Amino acid sequence: MNTTVYMVRHAESPFVHGEEQTRGLSEEGFVEARKVADLLEGVALDGIVSSTYTRAIQTVQELADRKGLPILQFEELRERAIKGLDDKAPWEELVKAIEKSFVDLDYALEGGESSRQAQQRAIPIFEQLLQEYRGKQIAVGTHGNIMTILMQYYDHTLGFEFWSSTSMPDIYKMTFYNNQLESIERIWDVKKGV
Repeated sequence: MNTTVYMVRHAESPFVHGEEQTRGLSEEGFVEARKVADLLEGVALDGIVSSTYTRAIQTVQELADRKGLPILQFEELRERAIKGLDDKAPWEELVKAIEKSFVDLDYALEGGESSRQAQQRAIPIFEQLLQEYRGKQIAVGTHGNIMTILMQYYDHTLGFEFWSSTSMPDIYKMTFYNNQLESIERIWDVKKGV
């Protein structure tokens, strides 16, 4: 009995320091979120789940509206901060830290969360969802780092290169059989924007 999880990375959201949880989508992001809903409209979804962060919720909101489904929110699925949220750091420094964190699962910058810590909070929720929706299909509104960290737990070949190749938005179809990953398929076409 297969369970299908559509991991939906959020659409474009302008970075604003100090507004990690509340920053929303840009105008272009809302356009892309409609394309996400268009792409998944023909999928018989049984549930829609999201991180509690505004940009992730907004990316799956139109899909939820069209399906007539509530968005179940889980704080444990929030984005991973590689460095403390109160500290600013150059983007290049953060990218190097993210790269290292996919090899050394216990690595994080000061005040940040390691990949292992992120897995420890998010995997139990993900496993719960696989159990509750066994044999069904769900969409999960998510973020680039935590999405890759979750996917890496089930497929150890995924890491920094995979994270670097993702777009905003992005959609990956994960198929599970009894909580064992069977396949991952990218269904968002970056060139076409669908």
